[in-house]
Amino acid sequence: MKRTILALVIPLVTVLVLPAPLHADPPEVIKAEAQRNGMGWRIDVTLAHPDSGWDHYADGWRIEDKAGNTLAYRELMHPHVEEQPFTRSLFNVMLPDGMKEIWIRAHCNTDGWSEARHALALAP
Repeated sequence: MKRTILALVIPLVTVLVLPAPLHADPPEVIKAEAQRNGMGWRIDVTLAHPDSGWDHYADGWRIEDKAGNTLAYRELMHPHVEEQPFTRSLFNVMLPDGMKEIWIRAHCNTDGWSEARHALALAP
């Protein structure tokens, strides 16, 4: 009986006592748009993230296919502390013929890739 109680109490205490991650607010894709641009695509992505400076900021986003493979990447070169949300574009993105939908995933320099993906339909 004591072992059963101990087995239940130790994990509970560990979860309650250990501090939560300092930066657990992943970047969020607020909006995304795609426009045909010659042979490629122009992808505009609006992100929101509580950037605090060089120590914690949204530092990129990527375009994925349905399976999660990276098709293109947009690096964000600096924090956007005073500009939230903000929009950045990626030009001349070459996508496979016949692709009807892409997904956008944002990245934070401390928390890594967001679990959430933003679906974006491509106009024919």
